[in-house]
Amino acid sequence: MSNQKAYKGISRDNLALPLVYFENHWVRVFGPRVEFKLPSLDITASQKIDFRLLARYDESGYKPDDAAILSGMDERKGGLWAGGKVIWRNDLADISAEVLADASGHSKGQRATLGLEKTFRLGQKVMLVPRVSASWMSKKYVDYYYGVRDNEIRADRPSYIGESAVNVEVGARASYLFNASHSVFIDVGVTSLAKEIKASPLVDRSTENRVSMGYLYRF
Repeated sequence: MSNQKAYKGISRDNLALPLVYFENHWVRVFGPRVEFKLPSLDITASQKIDFRLLARYDESGYKPDDAAILSGMDERKGGLWAGGKVIWRNDLADISAEVLADASGHSKGQRATLGLEKTFRLGQKVMLVPRVSASWMSKKYVDYYYGVRDNEIRADRPSYIGESAVNVEVGARASYLFNASHSVFIDVGVTSLAKEIKASPLVDRSTENRVSMGYLYRF
């Protein structure tokens, strides 16, 4: 996984890690995300609404030594987020809405995301899933990760109090299935940052991006 955050001078974060995927009738686990399945609502033969409870680990945040602009700042931590999700599945696309709160209590913030994705199968081996989403972040979330407190002020880093904001992401995931057990995937996403985030003295980018590549073996 390769991830570029928006903080001034911060290096691209590249790491390799094992990925665990598990799914049955009651639960779905994919990497740092766990979804507990609730009873679905069948509307028609081609439409249904799924309900989920979910928890995920969020890697947002930074350490003071991650970049020069962050030197002297207090550490901002990621943590466990929990909430619920609704997915409307139909012939045109899957439309989802989820609401999460910071269960770790670091930011004491909330996030809400509305997303749309469509699965295309190209033959028997290739699957392409483009997506678009809008994510609302509460004032406490934005202020925690992008604000500058009074004790953190310096000449090139004035005080900044974050406000609630909406980011927009576009992305796509492509998978190639060699057979029932072996597959590879690549996922690319670009997030356009809200003006409330771009206005932070810690930020010098208008977008963030992430690329993930992996190999999956199904038992």
